[in-house]
Amino acid sequence: MERFYPIGIPGEPWTDADKAAWFAQQTHKRSYAEQVLAKIDSLRDRFEVTQYGALELDPERYPLFAIAPRTPNPANPWALITGGVHGYETSGVQGALAFASAHAASYHDRINLLIAPCVSPWAYEVIHRWNAKAIDPNRSFVENSPCGESAALMQLLKERNLSFVMHMDLHETTDTDETEFRPAKAARDGTASEPGTIPDGFYTVGDSELPQDAFQAAIIASVEQVTHIAPPDENGQIIGADVTQSGVINYAARELGLCMRVTDAPFVSTTEVYPDSPKVTDEDCNRAQVAAVQGALDFVLSR
Repeated sequence: MERFYPIGIPGEPWTDADKAAWFAQQTHKRSYAEQVLAKIDSLRDRFEVTQYGALELDPERYPLFAIAPRTPNPANPWALITGGVHGYETSGVQGALAFASAHAASYHDRINLLIAPCVSPWAYEVIHRWNAKAIDPNRSFVENSPCGESAALMQLLKERNLSFVMHMDLHETTDTDETEFRPAKAARDGTASEPGTIPDGFYTVGDSELPQDAFQAAIIASVEQVTHIAPPDENGQIIGADVTQSGVINYAARELGLCMRVTDAPFVSTTEVYPDSPKVTDEDCNRAQVAAVQGALDFVLSR
């Protein structure tokens, strides 16, 4: 097998030394404190902001926070919103924060919201998909999770012991998925690196066990008022999965350990924004995430 990534031996899974070499190459490119924690702090006068953990790597630098109503209405259902499970996916984090700041309060009389805006803060700073141990948090929402970021969120949900009607997990698909993260994953796992295509536009991923087509359609209808929807490729697919309706694919969420199945909510979706499109700005991507959450909430509340 030809070398396609600078770390490891092609065809062989990474050793601990390889993972250490990968970690040593990561550099801090932006500030969690300045771009995320400062915005969370600005919400404290309106919401309950709770620290639910911290990253073992550097607990002082990487505290983990969740946002909720100060006085939840016990008669209302709960919805979960997560961002930054993949830390490099910027609009997942900033979209969750923008929704919390500008729109969450308007839903308070109808539904209780629990928002974890940045699940993976170290990855946010170094702009990477994995955590510091080269583990993908969005394949790690499993029992006895090896990923501290995933385990911390799961523990929060266990302690809260809430019943959720909806969960929106906010993500991006970027050009670096193809140029960096897929090759890195193949190198880490000792497999071949297969080229793929990056869809130009927004799409959602539903749970193949409970796809909720009308729910996904409502999200797409809301987002297409803000930005364009990804078309299928020549095979009728998006990132290798069959398109079931405009801008929607489905994954086996629980089997794959995806965050969107961390609860038993009947309505779940993973959003995917394409920030590298020449048709959008960073702010468009944030607005698309906000629109997705609003469309999802409005659908659930209309039932």
